[in-house]
Amino acid sequence: MPRPEARREYALSRILQSWWRFAGTLIVSLVLTAFGISDLYPRGSGPRALLLFAIALIWLARAALIRSSTSWSLTSERLIERRGILATRRRELELADIRSVEVDRRFLQRLIGLGNVVVASAASTDFMIRLEWISDPEAVADTVRQARLKRLA
Repeated sequence: MPRPEARREYALSRILQSWWRFAGTLIVSLVLTAFGISDLYPRGSGPRALLLFAIALIWLARAALIRSSTSWSLTSERLIERRGILATRRRELELADIRSVEVDRRFLQRLIGLGNVVVASAASTDFMIRLEWISDPEAVADTVRQARLKRLA
């Protein structure tokens, strides 16, 4: 077995929340934009139409910001969770310390191919990383399991 300092850590995947999680926000932005367009055309350019466009743009920017504020990275050695934009929190779980990998899919998530993956640590009973609203959770769970087995081998 190679010495620990001879091992090199490499990235396996980076996981982000699906845009489907923000479907409500996207629909609200689309409705606001439609109202802005309908207000703009019959009467000409009005401040209310510009206000509606600005609110729709702010809602879209908010969704993009929230989506990018949470990410998970799977490497050959660890699962890393990053949350936050200005104040950030980083949690790491060694692959060798994984106790269980569970897939949780609610009805709506199953309809659109999403789910949650919960990775629990053997080091502590209450330490876990929850990957929420991700695409193809079964494949992500299998990737974590395979990386764990390779790490233990």
